[in-house]
Amino acid sequence: MPNPTRAFLLGPLLKGVSRSFYLTLRVLPTGMRDPIGLAYLLARAADTIADTSLIAPEQRLQLLLSLRDQVNGVATDAALVQRMAAEVAGQQSHSDEKVLLESLGPALDVLGQLSESDRKAVREIVSTLTEGMEFDLRTFPDERSGRIAALLEYEELDRYTYLVAGCVGEFWTTMTYAHMPSTLKERPEIMANRGVRFGKALQMTNVLRDCGKDLRIGRCYLPQTLLDQHGLSPQDLLLPANSVRARPLMIELLRKTLDHFREALDYTLAIPAFSVRLRLACLWPILIGLETLLLLVDNDAWLDPQKVSKVRRNAVYRIIASSLLLVASNALVRRSVEQRIRDVEARF
Repeated sequence: MPNPTRAFLLGPLLKGVSRSFYLTLRVLPTGMRDPIGLAYLLARAADTIADTSLIAPEQRLQLLLSLRDQVNGVATDAALVQRMAAEVAGQQSHSDEKVLLESLGPALDVLGQLSESDRKAVREIVSTLTEGMEFDLRTFPDERSGRIAALLEYEELDRYTYLVAGCVGEFWTTMTYAHMPSTLKERPEIMANRGVRFGKALQMTNVLRDCGKDLRIGRCYLPQTLLDQHGLSPQDLLLPANSVRARPLMIELLRKTLDHFREALDYTLAIPAFSVRLRLACLWPILIGLETLLLLVDNDAWLDPQKVSKVRRNAVYRIIASSLLLVASNALVRRSVEQRIRDVEARF
């Protein structure tokens, strides 16, 4: 008998809070949808808690750690978590995110209904993702303080991109081997490493795209060592007029991002052509990510939070439609992705 709560959480609610990811999720093979969808919901709830600036960072961190404990089945004060989640929910302007926070109890119930292996994998990915959120709360000042902190070295940024996105590639790979056995012909450790690079490609794209916005809440993900090499400070990046001056730094990080995307392409091509759904689920974020980088590299005001390099909805639909003609051919997929990479590099 269908479970209406599970159907709501992994249907209408997931669609309401996941935006473009829901398109990717819907095209996944059936067995992978529930654990990946639930992991997304739990991580999104945690992210909403971590980002609610009207609540003190210390309180957000307390709730985040309590939620992680509950996900992992560690005994904690459930009433405290519910009370704090309700307080965070009351600060939400988006009704779907409010409903999500109010639905943490049912979501945790659904987690308990997963198979043991899926439950373990979901717990691991949510724990790692919340570690990335914890890093933000401990590293950067209160968004309302007016202060800015920068990461120190590139290795710190690289570790951060693993915690908030690279680990998703590992999880995705685990789910594929578990639910589609014999689909991936490469060794699991090779695919897991490529999956990590895939996630890092997408997060580096976000870091560069959202730099102007992040700076205004006190977060500079561009490492201080690289800023020093280019004669810049986090405060310099607050001025949109310095976009051109900071362009060499952006290009240096773009090169690293494109290297990650090349690994993401290899990951996708390791999926057999007959696994169309799984291929599309990987191909779409690659194409959308590279389209974002094209907009970014052409944006002379990339540090201006009012001029974010964001792919428009109609362009997303165009990319999705065109991908249907490519997906079954290794040659066409490779040509399409590599051409986009060359297009970005040609603008350096």
